[in-house]
Amino acid sequence: QVQLVESGGGLVQPGGSLGLSCAPSGSIFRVVAMGWYRQVPGKQRELVATIFSDGRTNYLDSVKGRFTISMDNAKATVYLQMSNLKPEDSATYYCNAVMRPSGTSNLGNYWGQGTQVTVVT
Repeated sequence: QVQLVESGGGLVQPGGSLGLSCAPSGSIFRVVAMGWYRQVPGKQRELVATIFSDGRTNYLDSVKGRFTISMDNAKATVYLQMSNLKPEDSATYYCNAVMRPSGTSNLGNYWGQGTQVTVVT
């Protein structure tokens, strides 16, 4: 089964920048949308940013102007560039995709394993 593989994340000081990327482990026939969610212990997972195959994007209000989501449609790879990071951005970030892997018949909702972003002084 196709999986989403994330990379990036890590430790950064407030005001710093980090980039995340996420790509499928196999061939994809069609991507509808890809996005990033985040979660801290004890809280619900929240949507950070979404990008559709037509280029439309949505952002969580608190990250607007600081985070930028982009997608390489040909590679079904999504990126999240985060700048001016704040301690409250610390969380486990999860990649999500609505896509149809090659050789399958239906769209599915897929998740990455999560990558940690920690913003500390």
